[in-house]
Amino acid sequence: MDDTHTAAPSPLAGFTVGVTAARRADELIALLRRRGATVLHAPALRIVPLADDSELMAATQQLIDCPPDTVVATTAIGFRGWIEAADGWGIGEELLARLRAGELLARGPKVKGAIRAAGLVETWSPQSESLAEVLDRMLGAGVAGRRIALQLHGEPLPGFVEALRDGGAEVVVVPVYRWMPPQDLGPLDRLLDAVAVGGVDAVSFTSAPAAASLLSRAEQRGMRDAVLAGLRGEVLSACVGPVTALPLQAQGVETVQPERFRLGPLVQLLCRELPARARALQVAGHRLEIRGHAVLVDEELRPVPPAGMALLRALARQPGWVVARAELLRALPGAGRDEHAVETAMARLRGALGAPNLVQTVVKRGYRLALDMAVDAKYADG
Repeated sequence: MDDTHTAAPSPLAGFTVGVTAARRADELIALLRRRGATVLHAPALRIVPLADDSELMAATQQLIDCPPDTVVATTAIGFRGWIEAADGWGIGEELLARLRAGELLARGPKVKGAIRAAGLVETWSPQSESLAEVLDRMLGAGVAGRRIALQLHGEPLPGFVEALRDGGAEVVVVPVYRWMPPQDLGPLDRLLDAVAVGGVDAVSFTSAPAAASLLSRAEQRGMRDAVLAGLRGEVLSACVGPVTALPLQAQGVETVQPERFRLGPLVQLLCRELPARARALQVAGHRLEIRGHAVLVDEELRPVPPAGMALLRALARQPGWVVARAELLRALPGAGRDEHAVETAMARLRGALGAPNLVQTVVKRGYRLALDMAVDAKYADG
């Protein structure tokens, strides 16, 4: 008796996920790969080093010379970097003294931790990590005549700044780190190409500037429509939070995001969403689950070449029905007009699946998935 058994496949096995993050990319990639994903890393941005940023130094000196009434800290990494940069310039203690003297608002628990690590105590912090809640509190208390410093988190916040200025405040923006296009655009271009042709199953976004940068690069390459079609279609856009999703949603792209705006919950969300989107069929006594670049055959992961996946998807769109060779030829990437290419790709598909009887040849007509009788009857009735 054979006591061996096949371990259940990892939740993301057979799926390809694009990662646009620059910061903390290694952590996100490790989490995805640990769950079986193939990762296409394409940083959509790079971060200007803090110590080299003359704008930050000028804004910091301005606040030291003319202290603010309120400082709004928006990100933990940004706040820590600001203090470290000021230390490097020899004005760290002066900055801390100014921050202690005024009202210090923290956008959520992580920022609060960074503030306390610097030896400071926040005046107030929302539980929701929402800048909208911070703004509501400030406007409710009144901001007329107040000097407010706003630590940016990689992109301007025009609605936030304008609301404060409309309320009568003087606003000083503190650009703690700035996003710039990546120096090497090759990986981002490869990701855009993959999105346009459905070569990835999902793209993850951890910042709004990254989403905006990806769309901007698509525009520059003249492929904005193709990329948006992919993102609006089969390619899942997974965002770490609602702010990150805004540039995509503005272009009609549906997004998903976890309840907690963290990398771990983002990966857990992908582990639920992608398998739920996979097509599952009962074929010739086997359960087939069609994933991005592989097929689960009775819970065994079977990698399939791109041409084979194209054929399998075309057959699965009409389960149990004969699909003509000419139609299958059109589904093959770059196959030209030779129907022999269909036969070659079909032979490789059958070999990859490990069960040749899953796809039946119908002489002089084409091919069909050998759906189980009960399932076949269901489709016939429908």
